[in-house]
Amino acid sequence: MAFITQRHLPRRTVLRGLGATLSLPFLDAMVPARSLWSSTAKAAALDRTRLVCIEMVHGAAGSSEWGAEQHLWSPAETGHAFDLTPSALSPLEPHRKYLTIVSDTDVRPAEAVTPMEIGGDHFRSSAVFLTQTHPKQTESSDVRAGTSLDQIYAKRFGQDTPIPSMQLCIENVDQAGGCAYGYSCVYTDMISWVSPTEPLPMIRDPRMAFDQLFGAGGSTAERASRRRATSSVLDYVTAQVAELNGRLDASDRLRMDRYLEDVREIERRIQKVEARNATGEARALPGAPAGVPDSFDEHVKLMFDLQALAFQADITRVFSFKTGRDASSRVYPESGVTKGFHPASHHGGKPNNITEFGQINRYHASLLPYFLDKLQSLPDGDATLLDRSLIIYGSPMGDGNVHNHKRCPLVLLGGANGQLPGNVHLRAEAGTPMANVMLTVMNKIGLTEMEQFGDSTGTFSLA
Repeated sequence: MAFITQRHLPRRTVLRGLGATLSLPFLDAMVPARSLWSSTAKAAALDRTRLVCIEMVHGAAGSSEWGAEQHLWSPAETGHAFDLTPSALSPLEPHRKYLTIVSDTDVRPAEAVTPMEIGGDHFRSSAVFLTQTHPKQTESSDVRAGTSLDQIYAKRFGQDTPIPSMQLCIENVDQAGGCAYGYSCVYTDMISWVSPTEPLPMIRDPRMAFDQLFGAGGSTAERASRRRATSSVLDYVTAQVAELNGRLDASDRLRMDRYLEDVREIERRIQKVEARNATGEARALPGAPAGVPDSFDEHVKLMFDLQALAFQADITRVFSFKTGRDASSRVYPESGVTKGFHPASHHGGKPNNITEFGQINRYHASLLPYFLDKLQSLPDGDATLLDRSLIIYGSPMGDGNVHNHKRCPLVLLGGANGQLPGNVHLRAEAGTPMANVMLTVMNKIGLTEMEQFGDSTGTFSLA
């Protein structure tokens, strides 16, 4: 076994320039001198599972009675020998090694408890997804739900990173006051809760997310000036990059070059979007910030790239990502369906309509491999970032046509530092809370002392 003998570079090394802070990716030079690479890397990885929680809204076509018979969400077979072909999850076939499907769990806390709550499913569901707690019906500031699992994890494992957690979204979240059925808009707009009374705001604009990650520009005026000049955040740390490269070996220099090019490429794409949206031409998303692409596909991929970049530099280990807003009628041309998202979810139980809604589900799932490929391409010690990550993808709603919360879609992706089996489809017994699965995964990624989460009734075997 070879020892790494070069001078040790602290993991929290950053390059600083005027209004810019650039964290570094994990480098061989960060392994303590005279350490065995394998043992050091594995030890360092134990508390570094990256967590991404992605909410899809409106449930799934496969959660309807007919859709379930046709296996429009999950496959017919359980165990390891399952066929993804008819399901919305078929785009994940190349990554089935990292795929754990958990079918038929319920999210009872999203259901109406009192007569006044009936009909308000769209306006409380998002608050339930990561808390598994029934929210208080209110249009005022006295909101209450539960602490979300991403924030429970961030409190334990995110405090030694520059940013404990980040919250991203695709749809607008700039509404205030009440939305409908007596619910505050914060329940609809936000999925992360640092405490039962403190929801965390979501970032929709990729530019804002980039600036938060890299501290670009010390003031609004400085940021605006830099964007007009199309300069790069890297321009502020050029001398430091050159000095650092002089201390690195060839493999670390290659890692640094790729990382810096990834930073610059994302920055270029954001600048391109801003320039396109500043032309004065009519936009598909009127009123959206200049950094927000009109294309859903482009927007989601930018957000995925930002998350991968943040994980690579260990800027944060926790993301929540809300890909839609309940009751949104956005159309997804790439899905082949011209019907709006919310109207499509109200399929009336008609097979043709359910199939159309399933096409939208499949399109949304088809964007996940872009993120998985990116994470798999990035080394992290003796593994990849996909091996080190847990991605939770699901919805707190089941059949959107009737607004129920049964047979809710849920998949787990990534290796979670060896804690997920992968290549398995598990079907829960009727009435099993989704909270049971969430409690189990939290136990597996380091929160071993947790015995209860939301309305959990126990753990759930992922074997």
